[in-house]
Amino acid sequence: MREAFIAMVIFLCLTVAALASTAIWPKLPAKHRDDDTNTVVRHAANLFGVMTSLMLGLMINSARNTFESIDRNVHAYATELILLDRTLRQYGPQTDTVRQPLVVYVQRVAGDSSPTGETLIAANRLSEQLLAEVGTRLSALAPADDAHGFVVQDARQHLQKVLELRWVLIEQSEGTIPVPLITLLVTWLVLIFASFGFRAPRNTITISTYAASAALVAGAIYLIFDMDVAFSGPIQISMAPMERALSELQQ
Repeated sequence: MREAFIAMVIFLCLTVAALASTAIWPKLPAKHRDDDTNTVVRHAANLFGVMTSLMLGLMINSARNTFESIDRNVHAYATELILLDRTLRQYGPQTDTVRQPLVVYVQRVAGDSSPTGETLIAANRLSEQLLAEVGTRLSALAPADDAHGFVVQDARQHLQKVLELRWVLIEQSEGTIPVPLITLLVTWLVLIFASFGFRAPRNTITISTYAASAALVAGAIYLIFDMDVAFSGPIQISMAPMERALSELQQ
């Protein structure tokens, strides 16, 4: 929702800047409409264009790195859940009660049985309670020998890793592109579109070009923001690893 709102604001700002410049230019004094003035404006617009291209490249690279990092963490998270379950099974049937809240938690994460639309990044009380219950029941186990003690220790390590990865994913879910960077980018784009209005004819083709260009730029920025927030929108992390983990836990 936030990304779509930002894209709409960018579209309106760019379109208004171009149309306002087109409407104001004929009313300027003659000395402000000569060839020298127009040349300076074009050169400044070219400078802003280069800077905008560089910034967009940095934003795309940042969003891609964030997306790939979260994707790796999701796969690692699912793997740790499977390994935790396999370790508990290795201990014996005594761990069936330990595995119960773990299966319920993975069901919520995978969206299999959640009435509230639980997602991987949801840091709510029930998710905390389920994982805490796994730890409590695991601590209550009384290993009969050293072999079972090593299994319990291994399970605790996997559980700790699960908790760490969960909070890492929660922290990564907010996006990394700062607001000042967005503001600076929009300012440069507004100046570029305002330069389009100098000596531009006021007709349907010109206005349509303004609108189409603004829509394409806003759409590109929307996709960058959407990739930066990896758990929502059209470009988001696949939950297939968590679904596979759930399938493994339910066997």
